[in-house]
Amino acid sequence: GIGPVDRDEIVKGYEISKGNYVLLDNEEIEAVKIESKHTLELVQFVDAGEIDPLYFEKPYYVAPRDELAEEAFIVLREALRAANKVGLGQLSVRGAEKLVAVKPCGKGLLLETLRYADEVRKGQSFFGEIGDDEPDEDLLDLATSLIDKKTAPFDASEFEDRYAQALRKLIDTKAKAKDGKRIVEDAEEPAATGGNVIDLMAALKKSVAAEKGTGKPAKGAAKSTARKKKSA
Repeated sequence: GIGPVDRDEIVKGYEISKGNYVLLDNEEIEAVKIESKHTLELVQFVDAGEIDPLYFEKPYYVAPRDELAEEAFIVLREALRAANKVGLGQLSVRGAEKLVAVKPCGKGLLLETLRYADEVRKGQSFFGEIGDDEPDEDLLDLATSLIDKKTAPFDASEFEDRYAQALRKLIDTKAKAKDGKRIVEDAEEPAATGGNVIDLMAALKKSVAAEKGTGKPAKGAAKSTARKKKSA
């Protein structure tokens, strides 16, 4: 029959090939944990823009622990800023050794954990099916014009998490309701994956056709289907 699995029946394993696993117990896993490094040693410096954004994982603010450490902290911060470099090293985080990057951030430093090379999916395999055709010049001009009109300085406060707002609204509504009954509101049908891109291309083609005085779509238009997105 089907029922809950006891904790002592749960095992950890690593898939070495499809359907084949090497099982590991907790003692074996504990034995390979590296010695915790509380002091970060920067072993390499690279240009600030050299690291592909795909590798960045999670940021942490770094500040000196006390006045004695502050002088060295300031020296490192200003040296990195003057050289426009990022320091690289490895640090133990929750028992796992993480690759980290350190760079200036205002009066402090920013430490960002990075993914290792084997953790990043190479784009070549995913983008290989995309053709090498040159884009239609009229569509390219219209798209460039749209980008120019919509260009503005980045301000994260201009973007709001609408899902969090809707969830907060639901919580507030239920908190005010005395009977505690379920509240289900009609939701709009979500757009299909890649729908925004398809709509944009349709609008560009329509604009080109109107300017040319014909009802025919411009040549070189993108296909009306979009491949499913994959994570990096």
